[in-house]
Amino acid sequence: MKLHRTLLFAGLLGAALNAPAQTIIKIGYATSPTSHYGVGSTVFCEEMEKRTSGRYKCQQFPNSALGGEREMIEAVQLGTLDVVNTSTGPVGNFVPEVNIVDIPFLFRDYDHARKTLDGPIGDELRAKFPSKGLIALAWTENGFRHLTNSKHAVRTPDDVKGLKVRTMQNKVHIQAFQSIGVQPTPMAFPELFTALQQGTVDGQENPIPVILSAKFAQVQKYLTLTGHVYSPALLITAPALWNKLSDADKKAFTEAAKAGGAAQRKKVNDDEAAGIDELRKAGMQVITNPDGNAFRRAMTPVWSEFAKQYGAENIKRIQDVK
Repeated sequence: MKLHRTLLFAGLLGAALNAPAQTIIKIGYATSPTSHYGVGSTVFCEEMEKRTSGRYKCQQFPNSALGGEREMIEAVQLGTLDVVNTSTGPVGNFVPEVNIVDIPFLFRDYDHARKTLDGPIGDELRAKFPSKGLIALAWTENGFRHLTNSKHAVRTPDDVKGLKVRTMQNKVHIQAFQSIGVQPTPMAFPELFTALQQGTVDGQENPIPVILSAKFAQVQKYLTLTGHVYSPALLITAPALWNKLSDADKKAFTEAAKAGGAAQRKKVNDDEAAGIDELRKAGMQVITNPDGNAFRRAMTPVWSEFAKQYGAENIKRIQDVK
């Protein structure tokens, strides 16, 4: 009996020693687990675990548990966080060339934006990351941004003059809003709900999935479907982690990130299809047909500044994607 127990213990010990070690990957994002970021991150994690036979497993930190997007990108750069699923809003502070995708009215629609980012232009932008201490695994998505406020309905650029609007910490967004008379107030996302509640700012701008998941209908009365900026997002990982991976595992992480991006885009589509009615039911007044041409014309002066900063030919390359 004693011999049997000894053999059994030895067998279990041998199995444990032969089992592959499991590495926990920490991933952070700004919104709830049920949001588009949560859906994309979960699919990324599931696919990564599956493709590495369980050697890598995720621990998720939603709801800005590890700070705002900018802080999480810094943490990835330092190697204290493994992966962040972030909008491009703050990414331009680390990789300035990425700011080009945040130019207002640059993308015609989702098809145009997704084709651009999934093609050579998107690949070229991701190639800028390693020199800045970041690895961009794949494009995910935040969606077209719309304006909300607590003061009055917005239909034309004249209606926004003087409104204090929270913007991301992104100079393109700030310049664009200043050009139409908005008082832009850069602020990290975790501070936003309270700032709206207390009237520190009058409004904010975000895609429908964010407006839904953050419950902004509780503190904002008016939603205007301006679609003024397409907001991509990215799964970004730390070189400290990436450089330890085998080529096979690098491929597994990249393919998992692409799958996460596809799931995140689908969730954006689903939220946009149903979300506007949900926001109406929650008490928001929705302006579905603002004067888009007037907003474009009002922002024309700042476009010449963007052409200087990012290159007219680079902007045209994006506009010409069919």
